[in-house]
This record gives sequence, C-alpha cells and structure tokens, in this order.
Amino acid sequence: MKHLTTVELEVGLDVIRQSPTDEGVLELIVRRPAIGGREVLEEGELDCAAGLVGDTWNARHSSRTWDGSPHPDMQLNVMNSRVIALIAQDKARWPLAGDQLFVDLDLGAANLPPGTQLMLGSALIEVTAQPHTGCQRFVARFGLDAMKFVNSPVGRQLHLRGINARVVRPGVIRVGDVVKKVLTGHTPRSHGM
Repeated sequence: MKHLTTVELEVGLDVIRQSPTDEGVLELIVRRPAIGGREVLEEGELDCAAGLVGDTWNARHSSRTWDGSPHPDMQLNVMNSRVIALIAQDKARWPLAGDQLFVDLDLGAANLPPGTQLMLGSALIEVTAQPHTGCQRFVARFGLDAMKFVNSPVGRQLHLRGINARVVRPGVIRVGDVVKKVLTGHTPRSHGM
C-alpha cells in the first residue's frame, strides 16, 4: 500500500473537520490480545480495572508511570474514524493503528478537553490529559508523512492521532453504538502520576 504524502493527507482535513461534535458513531472495536495481535470485535466489554476486556493494556509497561506499570489514564486509545480512513486508505488496515476504539466524532482539544465523558453503549469513558502521539510502528505502517501530519500543530489541536481515555462506568459496547458527549468542562481526576 502506498503511503500518502503530506499534501494528499492535508486535502482530507476538510472532511475530518466535519466530524460530529456532540454525538457520533462507534465504527470499529479492536482488541489487542498480544503485542502486535489484533482482534476486530462486533461487541466488547469495558471494565474499570481492565479497560477493554481481553486487551493487553493492563499488561503493558508505561514510561509515564514511576514504576513502569500500565498508566490508568491510558486504558483506551480512541481515534477519529475519518482520520484513520484517510491514512490507512482501506478499512482492513485500521487495526494497524493500535487503537481500540474508532469513532466518527470530533476528538479535538476544543471539543473534548480532558474530563469530558462519553457514553458508548452502556459504558461511560472519560477523556484524559495523557497525550497520544504515535510511535515508530505507526511510521512503519502508514509512513513518515502520516506521523508528521497527525503531530503537526493542527494535528495536535484536532487530536488526529487520537486521545487517551479511561473507563468510569463498565458496560457493553457494540459497533454502530452512538457515542455521545454527556459531560464536559470539569477537572479530570488526578492519579498522581
């Protein structure tokens, strides 16, 4: 698959900016059962302790915690489906991004500041302040221009690489569920990290 150039990626910004702001759709759920492994799910379970049940988040080391334990504010990686559709060019390649939830919703900092809560199915998640910036695997899969695009000043403002979130109320989620903003503007809980 040919990686898109910066110019080709920037052409897609208008479509990305048209993402719904208050209510969108859960387009894809991806569980990571092992490092590098991906399982596309029609239905998943979100848990306050485990994140997406069956995912390896709780077994992954984090450089952002003092002891290397999984970061509680990075349970879920959420990416805008319009962004990944542009970058990946084929829905079969969306799981390669490494995110668990792909939503058609404006994830930008102005629309979803840390502390914003989103209802998905019967679960409730909260946007955290932990940045989501990508890694070398993202470059290998989608190209250097894609990494520069999502981490550009506009990319960071719009959170094109995605956001981190944590589960605040467990529940079941399904592809096609409405993703609805239910609470904004409060200060997120600190985990002392």
